[in-house]
This record gives sequence, structure tokens and C-alpha cells, in this order.
Amino acid sequence: MQKAVKLSFAAACLVLVSACSYLKFPGVYSLDIQQGNIITQDMVDQLKPGMTKRQVRFVLGTPLIADTFTPDRWDYYYSLKDAKGKVAKERLTVFFEEDKLARFSGDFRADGAGN
Repeated sequence: MQKAVKLSFAAACLVLVSACSYLKFPGVYSLDIQQGNIITQDMVDQLKPGMTKRQVRFVLGTPLIADTFTPDRWDYYYSLKDAKGKVAKERLTVFFEEDKLARFSGDFRADGAGN
């Protein structure tokens, strides 16, 4: 009987501890979590076909992903998870031909600048 009580107590503690991550306690501060490169529409509007890789890096910053096997493609990714758990994501992929900007695609308007 005493073994069953101990086992029940241990199971109840395990359930309570695992529920702590699910419950949101009032007054507990949560951080906004940002990852990746912040890209704005103004930055994308500055992209023009024929820009060098160096010029694109100056405008957009260092790409989050610059694959060794595809050096003519740069990927920029940004995500923001706010304190309430809402996630916002933005993506921009830049393509080069002969080390010059050829086109880009992603979550931004091209405005006739490259896509």
C-alpha cells in the first residue's frame, strides 16, 4: 500500500512539473526572440540588377545562409516570436549570375528592381 502511495505521489509530481511549461503564470516576464537578418522593404527597394555581391552585402548585410555548394544564392531569413507566442517570419533569396545580382524572391515586393 505504501509503495502505491509513493508511486502515485511521484506520478502527480511529474504531471505538475510537466504542466509548468504549458501554463502561463501572471507577472512572469517573457522575451521577444529575434533570429536572423532584419530586412525591410526599403532595403529591398535599393536592390538593382547588376549589383555586385559586395554591394548587395552592404545593403542587406551578411546572408544568414551562404551555401558553399551554391555560391550564387544567398538566403536571408528573419523570425520574431513575441512574448505571447505569435511568430512572424520573413524570407528573401538573392540570386547572382557571374557575381552580379540577377534576381531575388521572397516575402517582399520587387517594385521592378530585380524579380
